[in-house]
Amino acid sequence: MHAWPASEVPALPGKGRDLRIHDTATGGLTALDPGPVARIYVCGITPYDATHMGHAATYNAFDLVQRVWLDTKRQVHYVQNVTDVDDPLLERAVRDGIDWAGLAERETALFREDMTALRMLPPQQYIGAVEAIPGIVPLVERLRDMGAAYELEGDIYFSVESDTHFGEVSRLDAAAMKALSAERGGDPERPGKKNPLDPMLWTAAREGEPSWDGASLGRGRPGWHIECVAIALDHLGMGFDVQGGGSDLAFPHHEMGASHAQVLTGEHPFAKAYVHAGMVGLDGEKMSKSKGNLVFVSKLRRDGVDPAAIRLALLAHHYRADWEWTDQVLRDAVDRLDRWRAAVSRPDGPAAEAVVEEIREALSDDLDAPKALAAVDRWVARQASEGGTDEGAPGVVSRAVDALLGVAL
Repeated sequence: MHAWPASEVPALPGKGRDLRIHDTATGGLTALDPGPVARIYVCGITPYDATHMGHAATYNAFDLVQRVWLDTKRQVHYVQNVTDVDDPLLERAVRDGIDWAGLAERETALFREDMTALRMLPPQQYIGAVEAIPGIVPLVERLRDMGAAYELEGDIYFSVESDTHFGEVSRLDAAAMKALSAERGGDPERPGKKNPLDPMLWTAAREGEPSWDGASLGRGRPGWHIECVAIALDHLGMGFDVQGGGSDLAFPHHEMGASHAQVLTGEHPFAKAYVHAGMVGLDGEKMSKSKGNLVFVSKLRRDGVDPAAIRLALLAHHYRADWEWTDQVLRDAVDRLDRWRAAVSRPDGPAAEAVVEEIREALSDDLDAPKALAAVDRWVARQASEGGTDEGAPGVVSRAVDALLGVAL
């Protein structure tokens, strides 16, 4: 599966700061110190109802992570998956009377278009669950052979009790885990499971559903968590720098994935930091596919909204915050974009070196994008009120906003 084209990231003078970011597993800020190549895995979409603002906010957060790393003169190895076969996708295809594979292909293509428009940096590997199946099957077989997985009516489950570190990612108690498991794709009430929290590794073939040869597992399809583990281990290995996604992935997805990988390899941790973006709401509720209260990037684009304004609307909120999309949020972003573009189109302005450092400092401190925007706002205001004599300043500000915030002025 191919990703989307990369936009050019301008080189800035000097060098950026190392990133401190909130780690769900510790509950506090952690200073990341990647090697020459920083490694990040971000969980991708299940391709239906793409791309809504919740998606966009999540991928914007991890795009900022990459831009901060690139500014420190590191390379970035970024991997993302596409869950192109899963129960919600199959259910949507049945509801709409369309082919599941065609639905996945259409929505993945739309996602790529939206990511390109928003200038999100693409992953080096962009891999679908279906194409990952040849690498998933041996991992499930290995877990079973190690005694960390068991069969139940043809399905294969992972035993969470096989991982001594289980629970360290989300830091939730058993009752909270069980409730979230039921809400987020698990089956804690299924009779015969060793532990209600045990997740599915391999779903045996069901009538009317797609299935693949699973060698000794029989025909079926992979579970959700093992998909990301197989892809991450194959391309990044253990101990990569950041595992990213929305806050609703901390449990069960990232918790279970970490346990799968740690049992398979005997190493800990799966990722050095687990980073989660907040949820975006609409009309007082979390924006979600199940509620149908979605604002789509593609719809805004069709209505003539500049993708740079959409990106500024996202950047106006701290990535970890839960916030609500409103018409006013978009209007504010459009106004800000107009002011910034007017400022950098002028022949000169106040010296820009300080604002570049302010942006760098803000982003290095847990991706404080609102603080970075405020720094640019102050430079723009100074230019409007005081003028300036530095002919290179508008260009410096424009390149910094592009390189560090992904907004083309």
